[in-house]
Amino acid sequence: MPADRSEALPTARRPHRLAGGQPGLLEPGASTDPYRLRLYRILRTDFPLGHDPGLGAWLLSRYEDVVLALTDPRFTGYPHDGAPRGPVPAPLGLCRGSLVCTPLPEAGTAPAATDTPADTATGPAPAPADPDPAPAVERAAYVLARRIAGRDRADLVGEFCRWLPAGAVAVGPGLSSPDPNAPPRPGGGADDCARQTGLRERALASFLANMLDDPDLLAAVAGGGAGAGMLLRRAWAETLRRDPPVQIVLRRTRTELRVSGGTLPAGEAVACLIGAAGRDPARFAAPDRFDPLRADADPLFSGPAGCPAALLGRLEAEHGLRALLAAMPRIRWAEGFRPTSSGVLTRGPRTLLVRPS
Repeated sequence: MPADRSEALPTARRPHRLAGGQPGLLEPGASTDPYRLRLYRILRTDFPLGHDPGLGAWLLSRYEDVVLALTDPRFTGYPHDGAPRGPVPAPLGLCRGSLVCTPLPEAGTAPAATDTPADTATGPAPAPADPDPAPAVERAAYVLARRIAGRDRADLVGEFCRWLPAGAVAVGPGLSSPDPNAPPRPGGGADDCARQTGLRERALASFLANMLDDPDLLAAVAGGGAGAGMLLRRAWAETLRRDPPVQIVLRRTRTELRVSGGTLPAGEAVACLIGAAGRDPARFAAPDRFDPLRADADPLFSGPAGCPAALLGRLEAEHGLRALLAAMPRIRWAEGFRPTSSGVLTRGPRTLLVRPS
């Protein structure tokens, strides 16, 4: 049975309340763990529309309202109109919404051929297509996994998750592996999304925590077979729903409009609480449970399909877990360790202590 690190767990602390009883999103205590503090549940149930002066925005916490704000053209980017408007979803997941984002090819695809030679084309020659990033990601993952395989104890966040996003894009012509003695550096692409390795680190750490919590899932992936790849993709998408690395996406209303909790004024900042929407019981059955095989999966939380960061994040999760299992077939949590996440703006485990063998 998959572990259920539920927002219903008891806690000794309560989020700070604003006037009228609404929880303050950025007040002391609230950012520690909005799930354990039931902050998201309280907002969804009792305050589906309220203004948070600390954030300077109206809060949307219900799935239906968050989806509306992300996809409806009556909402736009914040603070400017440059971010995508509906029906294309707003920046989400690992995407930062760069206006110069260049899609990367899917793993295993080759650059498209052109029917017109560059020297006879009427216009400038097209820029060369980006190479398939999968081999570089796989190479970096196996190098990093082998370096910690012989340890009695290792921290996957500090020794794997932090390095793989940087190393995967650094491995290229003339480089056979990331240099663990140099500080991590962002990716070398021209896209803003691909350079944001910190978000991919948090997402990868959450993915590994969820997978290591379920020995049956690990065994299914380690066994390979035709369904292993699809299981990994579903587990990655489920992580982005249940434990999104970016918990809040800001939008702005272009006009006054109704949501389930009331009326939003025109020209106002709106905070879409992705962490609350992804666990809305009105949309997802057993929303706190990590279940890659759930029948009510939603692709919205994965972000734009062509975003370089979205593709790189998925490749890092898939190849990263495979590399760890290949180098450490008996990998498990260190004795007495349980993974915990923190943060309310961006979120993920800060430590993942394991016994590699």
